[in-house]
Amino acid sequence: MMKLRKIISLEYVIAFMITVFFYGHLNFSWLYFIVFLLLPDITMVGYVLNTKIGALFYNIGHSFALPAVLLIIGFMVASPSLLAAALIWLSHIFLDRALGYGLKYEEAFTKTHLQQIA
Repeated sequence: MMKLRKIISLEYVIAFMITVFFYGHLNFSWLYFIVFLLLPDITMVGYVLNTKIGALFYNIGHSFALPAVLLIIGFMVASPSLLAAALIWLSHIFLDRALGYGLKYEEAFTKTHLQQIA
């Protein structure tokens, strides 16, 4: 089981590196990347209310669906801003997953689809 978790983590590290590569290849600002990389974590504010709302907000901000749609729209309308935002957002998600922070269950912030965080 532990070996499989390491393989999954490595896959997310590679995905993170791919998004960072494309971000750099498209000559986007590294300052923006650094400043906005942790922005999706603002979705944790839902935990102030309760774990159910916290998990919902967190999972919306840490699901691949929204940044993937944003990436497609960015390509379709040739918008550098949308592309940069989508790549930063995806990078954040891949980095979180590489570190073992998965989507949250309603029971507790520490219970994720990847592991139980200590």
